[in-house]
Amino acid sequence: MPASIPPVDYQQLFRSLPENLMLMTPDVTIIDNTDGHVQVSLKKREEIVGRDFFDAFPSVDQNQGDIIFQSQDHVRRFREPHAMPVIRYDLEVPAERGGGFEELYWQATHYPILDDQGELLYILQRTQNVTEQYRAEQQRLTAQRELAEAQERTRFILESLPVLIWTATPDGQRDFFNQRWLTFTGREPAAILGTGWMQDIHPDDQANVRRNWAHSVEQGVVYQAEYRLRRHDGLYRWVLVRATPRRNAAGDITMWVGCGTDIHDQKQLVQELLEANEQQSALSDQAYQAYQLAQSQKETFHNLFEQAPALICILRGPEHTFEFVNPRYQELFRGRQLVGSSVAEALPEVVEQGFIGLLDNVYATGETFYGNEISIMLEGPAGEPTRQLFLNFTYQLFSEHGQKAGITVFAYDVTDLVQARKAIEKGQGGAAHAS
Repeated sequence: MPASIPPVDYQQLFRSLPENLMLMTPDVTIIDNTDGHVQVSLKKREEIVGRDFFDAFPSVDQNQGDIIFQSQDHVRRFREPHAMPVIRYDLEVPAERGGGFEELYWQATHYPILDDQGELLYILQRTQNVTEQYRAEQQRLTAQRELAEAQERTRFILESLPVLIWTATPDGQRDFFNQRWLTFTGREPAAILGTGWMQDIHPDDQANVRRNWAHSVEQGVVYQAEYRLRRHDGLYRWVLVRATPRRNAAGDITMWVGCGTDIHDQKQLVQELLEANEQQSALSDQAYQAYQLAQSQKETFHNLFEQAPALICILRGPEHTFEFVNPRYQELFRGRQLVGSSVAEALPEVVEQGFIGLLDNVYATGETFYGNEISIMLEGPAGEPTRQLFLNFTYQLFSEHGQKAGITVFAYDVTDLVQARKAIEKGQGGAAHAS
């Protein structure tokens, strides 16, 4: 006679299953749950058995409860399993653990348990606490979104600034030109990438440009040069180009970032000043002294202009808060903390000079403002007098995600140019009187 088989304790077997399971009647009265479910549900078994599901696990958000109800109702109506999307369903924390509700995310599936006639006997809920996975995925998506926004912001800055911008590989091969460069030269990117950009440099300047650029790439030092660049209409324009190597933590160059500024008009003006000064040399001693003064001022301006200091900053929001300033812009306001402050806070002396009104108008209307030889009075550091500067500048609105976000400022300090011109005009007037 075979040995008798001991009866199976199915309830104990169910509770020991390595899953987070809960058994309910069709009207979602809780019958039993596994030990795993007891742990993740934050409630003792005796606290929930015999109670309605939504009474035992009250929902903080009505929408959360509706999603669960709809899944359970699907099982009741169609007698088939139904998998829910990941939802947030906060659970009540026991008083001994601090009370309140804990933010949790779940993935759950409801299964029908049918009798021989196909009638619904029970609803089995299988749950998984996916809070850690959900938060990790949200962090990944946030990082991905922030990266995309940073890339878009960088692209916008490169395209919106009124300068010719390019980048190059560590070995000096150009791999990007902004739209302003392409528009200026009338070239397609494929025609000027690598070393193709050299074809637009004036033949008399190519040897020096090639030699100096190769030296900077080889030595890893800042590159700066003036040369004539062919415009789309075939005319050559003088440009000032400067490039800086970007290095990683190990000190290796990862890329070059360069920008060019059209200085043709300023070069012509300098030449006109030179010619005017040469004419003055034939005048009387008094006129000649005036010429010498103008020549000295002209040379001072010329040396400053050769460095072509481009002043660039980004102002964020309607308060025009400094978000970025380049070293040349900061140097103009040495001793002041600009980034993080509004223009009115950092530069209070410009408020009554009308610059805030100009910024407000550009932000409100979207119309770019071009300032030519605009006078600005700036307070110097402690112990220094107030300075008067003259600037050529543009205020240009920029947008992000279809909404206006701030204003880009590109300025060129032409103080020396203005002062030199006034001195020449004064000198010419004196010479005419002496004659």
